[in-house]
Amino acid sequence: MVPRIVPPQLVSMTPIKFGILGCGRIVHRGLIPGILGSNRAVLHALASERPGVAQEWATTHKVPKAYDSYKAVLADPEVDAVYIPCTGELHRHWTIAAAKAGKHVLCEKPLALTVAESEEMIDACQDAGVILQEAFMWRHHPRAKHARELVRTGAIGQLRQIVASFSFEIDRNDWRLIPERGGGSMWDVGCYGVNCSRFFAESEPTRIDASAHWWPTGVDMSMRIGLTFPGEVLANIDCSFEQPYRCQAEIVGDKGRILLEDAFVPPDHSVIKIKRNPDPKTPWEEIAIPVANQYAEQVNDFCKSIEAGQLLDPGEDGLANMKVLELAQELAAGQR
Repeated sequence: MVPRIVPPQLVSMTPIKFGILGCGRIVHRGLIPGILGSNRAVLHALASERPGVAQEWATTHKVPKAYDSYKAVLADPEVDAVYIPCTGELHRHWTIAAAKAGKHVLCEKPLALTVAESEEMIDACQDAGVILQEAFMWRHHPRAKHARELVRTGAIGQLRQIVASFSFEIDRNDWRLIPERGGGSMWDVGCYGVNCSRFFAESEPTRIDASAHWWPTGVDMSMRIGLTFPGEVLANIDCSFEQPYRCQAEIVGDKGRILLEDAFVPPDHSVIKIKRNPDPKTPWEEIAIPVANQYAEQVNDFCKSIEAGQLLDPGEDGLANMKVLELAQELAAGQR
């Protein structure tokens, strides 16, 4: 079964003009190509608090405006929406500032450092009448959407379990080992597994448990999270900064299973592996997915939400994900 490829629809709306508050690695490899590849958005402005960097990048990518401060982007009347890629301790400040400036916000994951901060951000955006979306790009890729539709239509029977792993080694001087900046493997990569579990379960967990291996700075280097969803659907999530690279999601039903390799960073020619019956001798069926840039798909879906005046699926405000993460961290810390 090969998914039907629907040609892009003509878009009548005026393109959304984006500003980006920062020039970090995720901007270079993800959001600049994503916005430039979108059929609903244009990249209008780049900002960096490192003098000259924004101008250098703007020249390279032919971006009209470059600023040496984030405030200047928010003051630009032509900017409709901003992407906030900075580290977690700055998300609350710049999201609220952007909302007050009337800009829609695509905020890097995780949404904030705490649930309380997330609620403040959501309230500020709602009061300002702007859209806030957490930047989980993977769920906007055609592969994720098609895999969820397979689960919905019973291709693997009744959903029973979700298993998600995301790990890699990091330099021990990396900022992600600093707790005050939102460090830790759970906040950085475990959040994908939680997001994945909620995406396929299409509900919120009723039970959470977690345990971790801790680094001397106080952040988790490895963590395991167990979730129970309504209907006794189970999820096992593991993440790590001290293990070999793994990035995989398995969705298991009582009649079969789906495997997503490189689950959160799909290659150009990605596939869904599926077994539609429980016989262990059954070979994998591979469903080819059209080539897509998940960052461009994320931007397109975000722009659709702006046009609709409300956050549309598969986007989300991130509060529910934050609630799971915060409780998991508290539970794991309680076992130290």
